[in-house]
Amino acid sequence: LILNKHKPWIETSYHGVITENMDTVLLDPPLVALDKDAPVPYAGEICDFKIYGQDAPFKAVVLNRTSGEGVLKASSPVDCESQKEYTFIIQAYDCGSGPNGADWKKSHKAVVHIQVDDVNEFAPVFREPQYKASVTEGKIYDSILQVEAWDQDCSPQYSQICNYEIVTPGTPFAIDRNGNIRNTERLSFDKQQSYKIMVTAFDCGQKRAKEDVAVHIVVKPVCKPGWQGWNKRVDYEPGTGSKQLFPKMHLETCGGPLSGVKAMVELQTNHIGKGCDRETYSEKSLQKLCGAASGSTDLLPAPSPSTNWTSSLLTDSGRDSDLIYRFDGRQAANVPDHVVPQNLTDQFTIATWMKHGPSPGLRAEKETLLCNSDKTEMNRHHYSLYVHNCRLVFLLRRDFTQVDTFRPAEFHWKLEQICDKEWHYYVINVEFPAVTLFVDGVTYEPYLVTDDWPIHASKIDTQLTVGACWQGGEVATPRFTQYFRGSLSGLTIRPGRIETQKVISCLQACKEGLDINSLESLAKDIKFHFNPAQSVLVVEGEDVGSINTAMTKVSYINSRQFPTSGLRRLHITTTVQCFGEDTCLSIPDVKAVVMVLPPSEPRITITGSNRLVRPASDLQGPLGVAPFKELHITSTVMKGDSVMEVMHNLDYCDILVIGEELSPDAESLEIHHNALLGKHLDATNSTSGISIYGVDSMAHYEQALRQVRYRNWRPATLTERRFRLTCSELNGRYTSNEFNLEVSLLHHSAPVEHVNHLASQQQYIRPVHHPLMIHTLNSHMPATVIIVVCIAALVTIVVIGVYRIHATHQEGSREDEEEVKEADVDWENSALTIIVNPMENIAGNQAVDEEVKEESQEEEEQGMTSAESENSDEDDEEEEEEEEEEEEEDERDVVEKRKHEGKFEWDSSSSTY
Repeated sequence: LILNKHKPWIETSYHGVITENMDTVLLDPPLVALDKDAPVPYAGEICDFKIYGQDAPFKAVVLNRTSGEGVLKASSPVDCESQKEYTFIIQAYDCGSGPNGADWKKSHKAVVHIQVDDVNEFAPVFREPQYKASVTEGKIYDSILQVEAWDQDCSPQYSQICNYEIVTPGTPFAIDRNGNIRNTERLSFDKQQSYKIMVTAFDCGQKRAKEDVAVHIVVKPVCKPGWQGWNKRVDYEPGTGSKQLFPKMHLETCGGPLSGVKAMVELQTNHIGKGCDRETYSEKSLQKLCGAASGSTDLLPAPSPSTNWTSSLLTDSGRDSDLIYRFDGRQAANVPDHVVPQNLTDQFTIATWMKHGPSPGLRAEKETLLCNSDKTEMNRHHYSLYVHNCRLVFLLRRDFTQVDTFRPAEFHWKLEQICDKEWHYYVINVEFPAVTLFVDGVTYEPYLVTDDWPIHASKIDTQLTVGACWQGGEVATPRFTQYFRGSLSGLTIRPGRIETQKVISCLQACKEGLDINSLESLAKDIKFHFNPAQSVLVVEGEDVGSINTAMTKVSYINSRQFPTSGLRRLHITTTVQCFGEDTCLSIPDVKAVVMVLPPSEPRITITGSNRLVRPASDLQGPLGVAPFKELHITSTVMKGDSVMEVMHNLDYCDILVIGEELSPDAESLEIHHNALLGKHLDATNSTSGISIYGVDSMAHYEQALRQVRYRNWRPATLTERRFRLTCSELNGRYTSNEFNLEVSLLHHSAPVEHVNHLASQQQYIRPVHHPLMIHTLNSHMPATVIIVVCIAALVTIVVIGVYRIHATHQEGSREDEEEVKEADVDWENSALTIIVNPMENIAGNQAVDEEVKEESQEEEEQGMTSAESENSDEDDEEEEEEEEEEEEEDERDVVEKRKHEGKFEWDSSSSTY
């Protein structure tokens, strides 16, 4: 019999640790039960450990009954986040007195305290999906905002956030371990208005947040007084008229009390052309366009065979074919005597564009623009225009024969414009003894006038020079002296007339400038004014709202059809007046640009017949022939992928004689003055050709060119005469194709088939009085018949010839009288068409004579002579265009029909002998 005398013994308390999601508990001290009945079987052995506690997820397992060792395990998963600690009671039980466990004994109760160790299984999570904050520019903040993350882990080690980090590179921000974000530099609203940065967090176990958080920081501008809502660049499309520059501009005053605002808008165009975008036509064309008096002499024309004195000068042509001559102190030109105006009176005008800077040296030499001095023997200056120490001086020494008293001779002006290195337009109006200077259209009186004695008359010739003064006497070798340093353009002199203020303003007018749209919508308190060139606009007002409205209406306009492309700078300066003596606001200047886009370049095309064949009688006639009768001038531009026809002006058309020059004794190429009436055109001609110039429409140029006449009094020597026509817009900036035309003689000895050559040029077909040509005679015809036919032909020729001589003489005697009566006669008004069949008999010719007389009378009523009608090739056009003569209608139908058939032969079957 086994007696169980003693109960087991265990420690009174235990402390254990278990890692979450594990099942083994580490106890201190280890779980061991002792029994004094040992080594008695059963009574001295430990059979069980029992746990008492509410929902304690643990169990105790006996590892060795004899030694009493046991282990504490989790009966279900332990989660630290659910419960960090457990406390429960444990007791040990022995095996009793036998195998059946009877009479068992239990130990005292021991307290077990279990702590659950955390595992870093959760990543930090930010409390907000995104963060927003705003800052004022220019400030450094200790903390702009604080971000916060949290961690679900239960232990301080893994649940606490130990670090924050900005993951967006290159930002002017920093973050501390508590999540406070600050800026590391002063922020600027103008530089960047907002920032977006990404932030992450780490727990103390260095586990990173699963998702970064976005932080939006808005930069608010400090209220700065100034203009807002404007663009730094404004594009201008040519041909669009006036364009607003600042449609959304407004002035921010930060609420300060203001009593007035004054804004000055300046358009800076000094780098464009001669100070701004002007028409770049030649000086003659511009003067014609502006209504200047005729008779001016261009002293600096473009080099050509007839104006070769400028060929040695340096040209500094900018864009748009603007002709500029640059003088560097070594160039000058003698103007030929035949060009120099010889009749300067008490009234004349000198005009020029000049760009000039300060002269080098302390005592600068005179710099001569224009000088008329003795050619030889002496060194007297009769008149000159020069610059000396930034003063403009005009010298005028009268001849002793004109005046014999001490009279004004030198006129001095001291102006900033003379040495500011900018282009200005100078006009000197001489009404002796008064001399007035215009600079850019503004009048200036001389500050100093010195008198001198007149020059004694002599037989010494004078020399006019440009860019220096000619010293032909009192020196061993004649030479230039007093060289000019600067740039000149459009130097002209006009004797006998002074220029009006209106013409001067037109000649120097800018074609671009500032403008104000909708003046009527401006407030009544707004005052504004422009400078003469409209490059400066001043706007004044008391109310900021009114000023804002006015500034939105400031516009840029360029009236040129083909403006100079490129940048124009805009500069706005603003001053503000405040009430009382308070310090006023400082408004920063506005700097912007207008970009004038390149215009679509026109392609000027001249078309027409390239060959004109005429009989000698036409070439010898009083009016000759019109070589360019069929001329057409068109112009096209590319718009995208399509071609569009455009209308614009031309400024010259040159007809150049190709080959030998015209022989004045035998031929002429000219245009009647009537052809230029009512047009802004003029013309010059020489043995080299004709130049028609002036700013006018393509249609007017077309009309004028069609009336150019070519005559040849000795056509027998003419084989062919060739001409080349070119036209220009903007002084050669855009030029046409080269249109070549050949005039040749129709030889009467040629076979009849040569009429087919005329038929190929339908516009020039005209039946003419040919000697009778018989090409269908039978070779077997008797000789007597041939003789009779020849006699009949001879009689026919004689009759026609006598009539033509008589008619020409009679009508020619009235030609001058008719031109006086009808000064505006258009050479194209003739409707006369004479068709003679050389195979008809004499009676038929007599009928034609009567018909000619009737039509001659009709033409006299229209102001045309029959001599003009017979010899004008314009009658050929009338043959196609006019159908008023009913008597000739049937004959014309036949002519037209044969033209289209490409032949012009007589039907031999209808011929009578």
